[in-house]
Amino acid sequence: MPIDATDETFEREVIQRSYDQAVVVDFWAEWCGPCRSLGPVIEKAVADRGDAVELVKVDTDANPRISQQFGIQSIPAVKAFKDGKVVDEFVGALPPIQVNRFLDRLVPSEAEALVAEGGEANLRRALELEPGRADATLALAKLVPREEALELLANVAGSFAADGLAARLRLEEDPNLAEAFAAIDRGDVEPGLDTLIAAIPESEDERREDLRRAVVGVLDALGVEHPLARESRRKLANALY
Repeated sequence: MPIDATDETFEREVIQRSYDQAVVVDFWAEWCGPCRSLGPVIEKAVADRGDAVELVKVDTDANPRISQQFGIQSIPAVKAFKDGKVVDEFVGALPPIQVNRFLDRLVPSEAEALVAEGGEANLRRALELEPGRADATLALAKLVPREEALELLANVAGSFAADGLAARLRLEEDPNLAEAFAAIDRGDVEPGLDTLIAAIPESEDERREDLRRAVVGVLDALGVEHPLARESRRKLANALY
C-alpha cells in the first residue's frame, strides 16, 4: 500500500527513506480525474517491484508547502527520489507501458540485475524472464558452443551487435577471416576491419552479406563518432557499391 505523506512527514517518508530504497512520489488531488486514472497504474507497477521501490502519495491541496517546494504546477506529477534527490520525473497520466519504463530506469528489473551479474546460469535465467533480450543473448552467445549461439542470436531482432556476432560465428570457419577477428579482439581493429572489407567484392551473396553484418557489428561497438568508424563506413560503402 502507498504511504500518504504530508508537509510535516515528507522529510521522513521520502527524503530519509530514499537513502535506503528508491521512492516514487505521486502528487495528486481528489478533484483531478487524470490523477484517479494514474493512481491504480502506478500502484500496480510499484507493487510488481516488491521492496525495491516505495510509493508515497502527496495530496497537493492538503499539503501546499511541499507542493510549492517541488514546483508542482500540474498534476498528476510523479517524482522519483534516490539519496535525497529527484532523479527522474513525469507529468500527466501515462499509460502502463510508459510508467513501467519510468520505473525500469529507476529500479533494474530482475532480468537486468541478472545480466549485470553475468555468468551462464544468470544469463539463461534472464532469457527465461525476458525471451529475446539482446544484452543477455549476446553475453550468453559468447559462452556457449557455436551452434547454440547461432540459435540464440536468431531470436534477437533489430540488433547490429547480434547480427554481427552471428555473422562472425559463420565466417570464422575461414582461417584468414578468423585471424581478422582475432586482430580486432586484441585491439588491432583497423587492419582487422580492412581484411573483412577487402573480402567483400569477391564474395558471393550470402558470404558478402555476412561480411557486411560483421563489419557493421564492429562499427556499432565503436560508436558513430569514432574516427575509425567514419573511415571504415566509407570503405565499406565502396566495397559494397
